[in-house]
Amino acid sequence: MNIFIVDDDQIDRAHIKRMMRRIDSANCITEAEDVDSALSLLVKQNFDVVLLDYSMPRKNGLEFLKEIQDYKIKKHSAIIMMCTSEQEELALHCLQSGAHDFIIKSDVTGYRLRRAILAAQTRFDMETELKASYAKVKQLAEQDNLTKLANRYFFDESLKLTVANNERQQHKTALLLFDLDHFKYVNDTHGHDVGDILLQKVVHRIHTCLRGTETFSRLGGDEFAIILNHVDKIADAEKVAFRILNVLVKPFCINHAKINMAASIGISIYPDNAKSASDLFKKADIAMYKAKKLGRNQFAFFEDEMQKQFLKRYRIENELKQALDKQQFELFYQPVFNCENRNITGFEALLRWHSDQGIISPEIFIPIAEESRLIKPIGRWVIKQACRQISIWQRQNPTLTMAINLSPIQLLDSTLLLHIKHCMKKYQVDPQSIEFEITETALLDDSWQTQAIINSLSELGCKIALDDFGTGFSSLSHLHHFPIDTVKIDKSLMPSEGVDFSNEKIIHGLVIMLQYLNLNIVAEGVEFKSHLSMCQSLNIHKLQGYLLSKPMPCEEIDKMALFATYPNIVNYAVQPE
Repeated sequence: MNIFIVDDDQIDRAHIKRMMRRIDSANCITEAEDVDSALSLLVKQNFDVVLLDYSMPRKNGLEFLKEIQDYKIKKHSAIIMMCTSEQEELALHCLQSGAHDFIIKSDVTGYRLRRAILAAQTRFDMETELKASYAKVKQLAEQDNLTKLANRYFFDESLKLTVANNERQQHKTALLLFDLDHFKYVNDTHGHDVGDILLQKVVHRIHTCLRGTETFSRLGGDEFAIILNHVDKIADAEKVAFRILNVLVKPFCINHAKINMAASIGISIYPDNAKSASDLFKKADIAMYKAKKLGRNQFAFFEDEMQKQFLKRYRIENELKQALDKQQFELFYQPVFNCENRNITGFEALLRWHSDQGIISPEIFIPIAEESRLIKPIGRWVIKQACRQISIWQRQNPTLTMAINLSPIQLLDSTLLLHIKHCMKKYQVDPQSIEFEITETALLDDSWQTQAIINSLSELGCKIALDDFGTGFSSLSHLHHFPIDTVKIDKSLMPSEGVDFSNEKIIHGLVIMLQYLNLNIVAEGVEFKSHLSMCQSLNIHKLQGYLLSKPMPCEEIDKMALFATYPNIVNYAVQPE
């Protein structure tokens, strides 16, 4: 028998060891003098019996039992508490705390010790069986036997708990309710055995597109539900629904038969659509039948306005997928001016989209392009066109620069750097004449890919500009941790027409700081004469804004005959007033 004695009294330990040797000389005995060393041994080794002293320095026997529970140490041992006290209340407390028997030290004899060990092991075995039986019953009560998902009972309880918690914490919850389209046909045609296998395969595929933090349940038959907790925006629920539909596209092969399967998904949002768990379920059910009426194999929101937003976004995303092939994109170029003499020093490339539905604002389609990752091929097209155009204009003035915006998604593209090098080589563009503009949102990503690409672009010779400075986080640490060359003060900080001393003071403070850091400064949103005067008084380096020039297509810039009229384009500028 493998016995563990935990007692700070060396004499008591020696006495117990003698007793155990008399009972059985083959007993293997391990000793510990305090709770902490005992716990460390218990983690590494299993014992048949632990003989535990109640009174020990620093931590007593009850604390030993508590730490076993707190640290979730798996107990594989019967525990006998030993104490000099004869108080029945103490004995009862020890048993209630997890000990399997209690023995008074003065009563320790070979016979009493052997009987206590036998009783403790019996109670321990019964306790183990009871826990295993409870775990099995709990599993049967909460788990679907076929798919091993949570069942309807567990789902109902989870939804109630989620809604209650989010009511206190003011978070949103999305409920996705769905069933499989024409599943009855599968059972009728191929049999219920195939139908069961199909359900298991469907669940397996859907698991691959979930993060594992969701509550995924089978409610019965071919009906399922997914609870998404802490939803920040509707698009989060859309993404999960899209993944489910896409993962079911490939046919299922069962018993040499190919079975096509799809789903109709209804989505309701707490607290937007409902204030209770039962009402949230009803709204998701209504939305699911709306999806069926719309033609199945799709998802629908309960609220009409949400559905309209989704359909608009869905249409834009589908059109974006074809926009490059249809050559619907165009680059506009907004001149960047020297603040001192207002000569043009370069341009910023700005993307425009002429869709089948008309011109769509970048503020609308860029976020959709980022979420769908379509920004990667679109961004590569922008880089190529901007490099091509600046190479043409540099034939007239080699000092001109081109600013190109990079999305945070693009900075995670491992092929981005190779594409940029290819475009520069193809159009013979000096990297120093290209400035990549990034927002602080991109810098918040601590991934090594983002940092590596930004550093590589800087090492290549390209300039790095921090766009929209003064909004959002505006962390000064970014100016030190990344190779930033230029800071663009956001147009939202520009004072409104008239007296606006507060914003002017903010800009004044930012400029002093940035000048002290030897960074180039560009003021965006220069729209009034007062803006121009302020920027000149602060010695800001460069300017952009409608007072000087709006963004224009390259054809419009060429029509102005800038290159024909002025041998050097920097001679062109808005005349001082």
